[in-house]
Amino acid sequence: MAKPKPPFLTRAGQYTANLILSAPLKLALCLPYRPRVWLMGAMMSRVLAPLLGYRKRVRDNLDLVWADLPEADKRRLARQVPENFGRTLVEIYSGAQLKDHLADTKPEGPGVAALEQAHAEGRPVILVSGHFGNHDAVRATVSRDFSPVGALYRPLDNSYFNEHWEAAIESVAEPAFARGRRGLAQMVKYLRSGNIIALLVDQHVSDGADLTFFGHPARTTLSAAEMALKYNALVLPVFGVRQPDGYGFRAIIQDEIPHGSAEDMAQAMNDALEAMVRQHPEQWFWVHRRWKQRGKKKAG
Repeated sequence: MAKPKPPFLTRAGQYTANLILSAPLKLALCLPYRPRVWLMGAMMSRVLAPLLGYRKRVRDNLDLVWADLPEADKRRLARQVPENFGRTLVEIYSGAQLKDHLADTKPEGPGVAALEQAHAEGRPVILVSGHFGNHDAVRATVSRDFSPVGALYRPLDNSYFNEHWEAAIESVAEPAFARGRRGLAQMVKYLRSGNIIALLVDQHVSDGADLTFFGHPARTTLSAAEMALKYNALVLPVFGVRQPDGYGFRAIIQDEIPHGSAEDMAQAMNDALEAMVRQHPEQWFWVHRRWKQRGKKKAG
């Protein structure tokens, strides 16, 4: 068994990695808003994605769950998915300017009325989404038009990068809760007080429920559903859909997910995201290792 690296070397490695990974962001942030968004998308798609293996991972996932998608579409998505990720990343780092850019974007969709009613009644609300479009576009607009939306985020292993990543998340909307015992306790207290929280539910969870996504087994968290049932929270799927110009968004709030079993509610969250991804496949982060239990069934 290899010995753990001394703390100094670990810190030095993280510091160096942070310098390298932050350089494209810092370069883009020197530019006005629209050029920076374009540049970060281009750099992620054309330079960083091939180096990081993102294109291959996009293709592998598409080959698994969307095998009959035309080859030309798979090649296109291998370029467009990292581009959307790069744009989203620099938009989050441009918190104040992102919110200015969203000034004319209003929450829309059949779930807006339910959100308005819950907000008026002081009922807890859980907005659920995935790494699609720019999920923080919805958090920013709902925070502006209703009340601050608390977000749960996973602290990054690189402490140097995590420091400015946390600040970026909070620049879009506060509060932000770090995943962990303390952060989860703070988030639950915030929710129980009748507030709104936002959760991303589209990543593999080793101890999650055996549900499906794109017709394949996908371990899925039940935490959002379980909190909704425990605290009588309204659950609304939401999506920040990037518009064809690459800069604008629609902040879509869908119909509420009715209370039932936690498994049924979580599957409904998967289904809502899948339907949106099928409409805009270039906007979901196909780089995730979402299907670690590879089933035999293939969905078209």
